[in-house]
Amino acid sequence: MRARSSASKPSDTQLTGLFLDMLAAEQGAGPNTLDAYRRDLTDFSEFLGRVGHAFADAETQTLRDYLADLDTRGFKSTSIARRLSALRHLYRFLLNERIRTDDPAAILSGPKRGRGLPKVLSIADVDRMLRRAKELSEAEDASPSKRLRALRLYCLLEVLYATGLRVSELVALPRTAAKRDARMIVVRGKGNKERLVPLNEASRQAMADYLAATEAGKTDKKNSVAASKWLFPSFGESGHLTRQHFARDLKELAVASGLQARLVSPHVLRHAFASHLLHNGADLRIVQTLLGHTDISTTQIYTHVVEERLKSLVRDLHPLAEK
Repeated sequence: MRARSSASKPSDTQLTGLFLDMLAAEQGAGPNTLDAYRRDLTDFSEFLGRVGHAFADAETQTLRDYLADLDTRGFKSTSIARRLSALRHLYRFLLNERIRTDDPAAILSGPKRGRGLPKVLSIADVDRMLRRAKELSEAEDASPSKRLRALRLYCLLEVLYATGLRVSELVALPRTAAKRDARMIVVRGKGNKERLVPLNEASRQAMADYLAATEAGKTDKKNSVAASKWLFPSFGESGHLTRQHFARDLKELAVASGLQARLVSPHVLRHAFASHLLHNGADLRIVQTLLGHTDISTTQIYTHVVEERLKSLVRDLHPLAEK
């Protein structure tokens, strides 16, 4: 079967817009997901334009040529697989909307790849960062604004390691998350789904100290961070601290703690949260719930931690194990 005649073909830009609207409305895709799809489809559209095609008339071989082009440009297999996933979603949408009468991406196979293990900081590494962040937040010679930034970073770090939140969930926490004696917080995650996440004593205290500092430092209610609905406010468009800003601060803290900046990111700390829980005996299903994973297969990337723990238990506790 062939696609519709050229007389009725919408432009790639129009189709991208319709596709993104569908993802937002029907699947609850957030801004970061939509931006990633937009970038991927824009790149694909530019390639099609160079070879004289568009979304509405591209055939399977043209899609194969695009994937080969990505490989030539040095894309990793993981990135190529993600682009292929975007194409599959796009063409299923075009088929369902009867913009196409076929699905040229249906028979494509992605690059063979092994799923890499996540980077994980040791418990000692995380402790070093927490100690250094606390030291900076308690520095007596720091200016009020510098101390507030240090308190914010320490609070972010404590909450992230205590909860394993996605960085987008963390920076967008409402101010009410820090209310007194809150043992749980409600987190709105991917697909606009809510979940309950417990807080430990250290993270509650860090939020309380940070909140008290914002209250003590306010002068003009209109311009004060204390007047914001966000726990980590900013003057940017979103109204709260950006993921990029936090990631930069975290890397600076890593260096100050004697760690390599390239090994530390908000996502690495999320991995540390999950791995350290599993290493200490937590159930994989519980970790899945805490991380907000819809599918257990996503959480199973951490099974290497469980396997290592089981091996050590057999080695240390089995009566026939070598001593």
